[in-house]
Amino acid sequence: MMLDKIFKPETVALVGATPGEGKVGNTILRNLMASPALRVYAVNPKYENILGLRCYPSMNAIEDEIDLAVIAIPAGNVPDVLVQCGAKGVKDVVVISAGFKEAGREGAVLESELIRISREYDLRLVGPNCLGVIDTYSNLNATFGRTMPDKGSIAFLSQSGAFALAVIDWSKAAGVGFSKVVSLGNKAVLNECHFLEYLAGDSDTRVIAMYLEDVSDGRRFMHVASELSKTKPVVVMKSGKTEAGSKAASSHTGSIAGSVEAFKAAFEQSGVVEAESIEELFDFALTLSRIRSIKTGGGIAIVTNSGGPGVMAADAVEEYGLKLATFQRTTMDKLLPLRLANSYNPVDVRGDATSERFGTTLEIVAEDEHVSAIIAILSPTAPVDFDKASRYVLAAEAQKPVIPVFMGGESVTEAVELLREHGITNYFDPVRAVKTLKAVCDYEQARVYEPPPHFDVDTRRIRKQLQDKQVLDYELLTAYGIPVPAYGKAVSADEALEIADRIGYPVAMKILSPDIVHKTDVGCVKLNVQREAVKDSFFEIVRRGERYTSARRIEGVLVQQMICGGREVIIGMKRDRHFGPLVMFGLGGIYVEVFRDVSFRIAPFSKRDAEEMIRKVRAYRILRGVRGEPMSDINSLIDILLRFSQLCTEFPEILEADLNPIRVLESGCYVVDFKMVTSID
Repeated sequence: MMLDKIFKPETVALVGATPGEGKVGNTILRNLMASPALRVYAVNPKYENILGLRCYPSMNAIEDEIDLAVIAIPAGNVPDVLVQCGAKGVKDVVVISAGFKEAGREGAVLESELIRISREYDLRLVGPNCLGVIDTYSNLNATFGRTMPDKGSIAFLSQSGAFALAVIDWSKAAGVGFSKVVSLGNKAVLNECHFLEYLAGDSDTRVIAMYLEDVSDGRRFMHVASELSKTKPVVVMKSGKTEAGSKAASSHTGSIAGSVEAFKAAFEQSGVVEAESIEELFDFALTLSRIRSIKTGGGIAIVTNSGGPGVMAADAVEEYGLKLATFQRTTMDKLLPLRLANSYNPVDVRGDATSERFGTTLEIVAEDEHVSAIIAILSPTAPVDFDKASRYVLAAEAQKPVIPVFMGGESVTEAVELLREHGITNYFDPVRAVKTLKAVCDYEQARVYEPPPHFDVDTRRIRKQLQDKQVLDYELLTAYGIPVPAYGKAVSADEALEIADRIGYPVAMKILSPDIVHKTDVGCVKLNVQREAVKDSFFEIVRRGERYTSARRIEGVLVQQMICGGREVIIGMKRDRHFGPLVMFGLGGIYVEVFRDVSFRIAPFSKRDAEEMIRKVRAYRILRGVRGEPMSDINSLIDILLRFSQLCTEFPEILEADLNPIRVLESGCYVVDFKMVTSID
């Protein structure tokens, strides 16, 4: 595989090796030499011998072939060494050295030189400004960390070297193992996508955990993560989500949609499980390394010897959108003779329960076909033997996934260690246990891929009209089959009356000007206009518009069929710099920025994504109909979302857009107003 020599080299050259105790070049050299199967070459013109190894003055002086070069020298000298690597035929390089784009303009120029040299010699470069790489199965530690993690099935990628060091140190105490650890650094050449593609075929890795600050190519990341998540879970903790100091946006969508929404949508659509904290990152990764799916259609069972923690878990099950299992009649019949405090779910075996009663209850519940997974909660009461209880958990685990919550300290240590030896993580907090099961459900649901639909549209004709500024916003929508009320553009009061007579009364009238995006705010919208008021309304709208912009920037007045009734929603788009068109759906009208009842997806998206966008907002219950009100036409709304998704994908010239409001009727939908900001305005 392409990156094999980075993780499984036979020969490694360390440029910047040094005998100085505690220095980076010394620590890396010791780490490399700790692998008996690895032939290590020290490179430093100042020394002839370091730690018993012959020291070479340059890469050129090494006679043997080198699989991997690790560079830990001042930044200014790195380009020359890269050229030496390229000339020698070394293809894989890890640049530990700092002082590149993270250090300012001069460093950025230096980093661009690394990229140029790498392209010239086809180098696969990790870093610069990174901790290095670790492969526990090949016993490679090409980092300046002092600790080699234990073997495990989790690959950990981190954009922060310091964070990676902390995680490795923590993992030893926590008993967590890794297959590989990669510090991405500045990602000058190799980025997260290259390593995700490699890890897809890595037999030592079952789960990928990532700490990211940004992505190099958002669209490619989504594609790679989507493919990988079909077979291996990817758990990501993302920092730097906000865009402080970004430009003020012209549309409602632009003012609401930010980097955080784009990343969340991208992760969800790609099957990536997002973690909000370090704790969640490894909770989810550890659980997903053991449990890939839980029985579809079943629910969560809770077995506890303490009512309080059982209620906490039950509350969390509902809060995180899971469901409690409803036991079969046969299960209830088996539980009743045990004289439990509660035989229903959550099952309370009572505070005086022995480990045997707890184990028998677990066994009965695990046999129930309505149960998908079990949360087993034990508090340290006098009758409980945690060692025995842990073995009952292992026995039940053979039938159903079990998440143990042994709530104690010293008294649970040996039991927790036994569970850990079998790959099972214990949680002190019942809510953490529920969240891990939610992560499993999210991963399982996201693995089902559905392609976006495609609608036939004459895009060439529309693009030419758009560039020539010959097209009204509404014409762009109708070209994509998005329904709008009957309308006409009037440049005089007489023409406005003629259009209104043709459409029928009442009508709506709105200013047409590229300078006036929020027309209502400046009084340039008239609703429910009857025939006798059309001309006066035309003059008033133009007069108000001239107070806001020059007369030559007013293109006329839109006369539009008045659509009454229904529910108001918004569909909008803001082009995100990482992922492209970020589409928003939510409660519409003038209060969208106040209530912010919205959801997001990256276009293009599937019908299932569109349905999920609608279901996610609180206003969904209103669309479904409340207190005898008729249900809104949600299918028509889904159709608009999908067509708008394609429009935004096919026209990168559109930077922001709002379809607001959209009136969703009992039958059909109409886009009543449309605002658009393009790169050609």
